[in-house]
Amino acid sequence: MMVPVVTAWCVSRPASLRNVAWLLAALALAFLGAMLAAQFAERRTLAAQRAEVVQDAHLRAALLNSEIARFRLLPLALADDRDVHAALANVPGARLVLNRKLERLARIAGTPTIYVIAPDGRSVAASNWRTRAPFVGIDYRFRPYFREARLRGEGGQYALGSVSRRPGLYLSRRIAGGGVIVIKLEFDRVERAWARDRGISFVHDARGIVLVTSRIDWRFAAIRRLDPAVARQASRDIGAPSAGRYLLPVSAMGDGAVKLNGTGQRFVTHGLHVQRAGWTLTQMRRIDRVIASARLAASLATGAIILALTATGGALALRIESARRREADLAQAVSERTADLRREAEERIQAEARAAELRESLQQANRLASLGQITASVAHETAQPITAIRTYAQTSGLLLDRGRMEDVRSNLATIARLADRIGVMTQHLRGFSRKQTKSLHPVPLNAVIEGAMLILQPQMRGVAIARPSVVSAMVIGDKVRLEQVLVNLVQNALQAMMGEPAARVVLSVAQDDTHVCLSVQDNGPGIAPEVLERLFTPFNTNREAGLGLGLVIAQDIMTDLGGWLRHRPSTIGACFEIGMRRA
Repeated sequence: MMVPVVTAWCVSRPASLRNVAWLLAALALAFLGAMLAAQFAERRTLAAQRAEVVQDAHLRAALLNSEIARFRLLPLALADDRDVHAALANVPGARLVLNRKLERLARIAGTPTIYVIAPDGRSVAASNWRTRAPFVGIDYRFRPYFREARLRGEGGQYALGSVSRRPGLYLSRRIAGGGVIVIKLEFDRVERAWARDRGISFVHDARGIVLVTSRIDWRFAAIRRLDPAVARQASRDIGAPSAGRYLLPVSAMGDGAVKLNGTGQRFVTHGLHVQRAGWTLTQMRRIDRVIASARLAASLATGAIILALTATGGALALRIESARRREADLAQAVSERTADLRREAEERIQAEARAAELRESLQQANRLASLGQITASVAHETAQPITAIRTYAQTSGLLLDRGRMEDVRSNLATIARLADRIGVMTQHLRGFSRKQTKSLHPVPLNAVIEGAMLILQPQMRGVAIARPSVVSAMVIGDKVRLEQVLVNLVQNALQAMMGEPAARVVLSVAQDDTHVCLSVQDNGPGIAPEVLERLFTPFNTNREAGLGLGLVIAQDIMTDLGGWLRHRPSTIGACFEIGMRRA
């Protein structure tokens, strides 16, 4: 509305040509500024989208690793089960007992199927023995995971079920006598979660074949062209005739993005390896619409600003009337900008809420991953009491036949003590694995230390632990989350000192009127300078199997509890300090 008014004013003056030229120059400047602003907005939006995709990829990889880690040790735990060996030996009634046990175990663990294969390749028991399509009696000699387990002791394969026709990851382990225990993992829950979120997520193997994906139509397709022989072998291994078909080709763009040919859609991508050998997770997010919106918004905003300045120059000549019009335009611009800021603030609050939820899930995944590492040690720790219980029970039967009741009572008392020993350890581990609330209350620091030492007891063989004899301090926090921090620090120290002679960990407590400090000191090789510079940065680690999230999660927990976690300089080994509010 203001440009016609300014133009009429210019024409009415002797210097109208000069004023028209000035107005055209201002409009050209507005157009140029809008173009530059659009390019800047595109680069900034692309960088922000790429950073979010990298973060999403790391979070999805961490959650996928924790999902696999939960079940990796289950076949190992069943390897010494006497019902398994009895079923393989074809003891009368043993296979029915094993079917029921595997059915209960699969229901408790949350895994679709567990089954046992005899040395001749036929399954003798399965957790789905009651279903319409049970795995019992099926010949699995053609499966690579069976042959790998027989040859190397353990194996793994992602394939389409020959009976269920459902895809999944098969983890196998050879046991005494030549049999094989197999657990099948299905990733339906993970894929549904990925499909609900923004972007496209998928995992492919070393050949480039998509296995786990949020786009179901991409499953078993290849991200690059395969040799026909490789594609045929993949179809046989996976059990799907269409395995290895080629996806839509991808073209690289000059700005670092990619484009799916035939669709015109632009994406930013990030790929990283997961703990499963040969698997790579790729995260893609579509950006063409977001960038177009950002360019349009920046162009409109910049053009509006420059045109507003032009209107202000005209308002100097039109005095009162032009000033009133300029104020109306500025008021409208402020209103639009205020609405934009309000929307940005709401989106930021939602993003922070999602980030907090992901951090809580990652803390739970960290505890489960720690339990996965501890499980093997716990199995070794409980094997001796279980063997002793079996021996005492068999002896008690013989003594009962002979009428030696006092000896039977003595054996039963010993069995009870051994069972209590196992029960204390497993009950504490169950409590450690549950999701915790964020309620804060007074906690005895001595109970936190005792709980952490109980969890880590199987791993501390051969390591001297020095700790205060009595700790009477009460702190504000949550017992399980404080245990998680202490377990993380001591476990890092044990891994750093692995193979070191005279390994030693020292726990010490200092306190004042407001805070209590618990220090964890080891005599290992210490922390490398390049790692120390980014010690509490995500994914910073010098261990091949580590994710570099343990210290970050531990520091987040202590910050949430109102305390701190920091590294203290030390001449010997590494030292960390946990600061807590005194109750």
